[in-house]
Amino acid sequence: MFALFGPAGSGKTLQGQILAKKYGWRWLSVGQLLRDQNNPEMNARMKSGELVDDNFVINMMHDAMKDAEYSETNAIVDGYPRDEYQAKWIVEHGDIDMLEGAIILNVTKEELWKRLEERGRADDTADAIEKRWEIFEQMIASIREIFGATGLRIVEVDGVGSIEQITERIEKVLKEWGTI
Repeated sequence: MFALFGPAGSGKTLQGQILAKKYGWRWLSVGQLLRDQNNPEMNARMKSGELVDDNFVINMMHDAMKDAEYSETNAIVDGYPRDEYQAKWIVEHGDIDMLEGAIILNVTKEELWKRLEERGRADDTADAIEKRWEIFEQMIASIREIFGATGLRIVEVDGVGSIEQITERIEKVLKEWGTI
C-alpha cells in the first residue's frame, strides 16, 4: 500500500485509478469515499474548499486501509492524510506501518488551473481551487516531515506530461520499491 499525494488537479486520482485497475488494487480516495457518503453538509464543505472533520476522515480511512490490509489486497491511498493532525495520527496509531511509501505528484499552479477548468467538477470553483492549493502547499511540508521522520520513503514524481508518461514515472518508483 502506498500514499499518492498532489494538489487538486495534479492527476493523482486518475493515476490512482489507472494503477488500481491495471494491477487489481484497491483505490482508497478520501474525496471519492466522502462523496459516496451522500452527506449534504460534507458536500457543501467540499464545494467551498473546506476540509471535512479530521476524526471522520481518520476513522473512514483507517477502516478502509485495515480492510485492504486484512484482505491482502494492495491499495493506493489517494489524498490521505490531508493535514498535520491526520499525519501524526497515522504515525501514532501505527497506520504508517501499512504504507510502503509516498509519492508526490509535482505540477505547477498554472498547469493545475488549466486542468481544473477542463474537468469542470461542481466543487472546482475558483475560490475552492485557490483554497485547496494553499492548503496543500501548507500541509505537504508538514506531512513530508512527519512521514520522513519515520523513515517512510517519499518520492517526488513529475506530474506534467501525457497520462502514460506520468503512469510510467510512478511505475518506475513502484518497481524500485518492489511493489510491482
